[in-house]
Amino acid sequence: MARTIYDRPTRALLKDMIADFGLQPGQVFTTTRAIQWFQEKYPKLKPGSIRAHLVQASTNDRSRLHHPATNESDDLLFKIAAGQFRLFEPGKDPAPIHELVDGDVARQDERGEEGDDDEGNFSGEAQPGSTQFALEQDLQRYLADNLHIIEPGLTLFEDEDLRGLEYPAGGGRRIDILATDKDGGFVVLELKVEKGYDRVVGQLLRYMNWVRKELADPGQRVRGIIVCRTMSEDLRLACASIADVELLEYKLSVTVERVPKLSLQR
Repeated sequence: MARTIYDRPTRALLKDMIADFGLQPGQVFTTTRAIQWFQEKYPKLKPGSIRAHLVQASTNDRSRLHHPATNESDDLLFKIAAGQFRLFEPGKDPAPIHELVDGDVARQDERGEEGDDDEGNFSGEAQPGSTQFALEQDLQRYLADNLHIIEPGLTLFEDEDLRGLEYPAGGGRRIDILATDKDGGFVVLELKVEKGYDRVVGQLLRYMNWVRKELADPGQRVRGIIVCRTMSEDLRLACASIADVELLEYKLSVTVERVPKLSLQR
């Protein structure tokens, strides 16, 4: 687990906040109120970190699955709307989400983003001879485990026991991959399994500025990287004058070798 700022982790401080609020079943509180509480008592914690811990504690938010340390001790809250929470009520509320069940797929439209999956060309099945990942989730998982192929020294962002995979960025939106570079700067990665179109620029810039506002220290650099199989000319043009945004295309390569037959003679 990454180093904590205070002598107790934020997930423990969150329980103190809930107790301090004196919440009754059904009583609602907002993200703003939670951030205000932390600013008064633990001002070194960033608003973005507090938001992420609220997600981890929300039993019905699928994003909690991207934080491996989440367990039953985090089953504290029930998210009723964007930025609104109440106490989790066992027996009344659905069972807490602790794992994906068969048939669940982390699709883009579940993340509060565009649901057209790259101009409607998305397919959940890999085509014969395909040079792309079948699912954006597969590309995301591979890059999160191999960030060094993008840039030496690039590592997945860690916020105590939270990871920068599907990192909550407010309003039900999630950053595909949030990383840090060898100089301590933030790097926001936005992934498209097929072709990258110019509209993704607005999405990336929104995430970058969210990180600047909610997570970064003054003067801490925030960069953005778009990764897709092919870049549209419109996307290249849109990014031509944006200094802190890079474009990367991925390529898949599979080779096969013939195996000599085993001799059956002695």
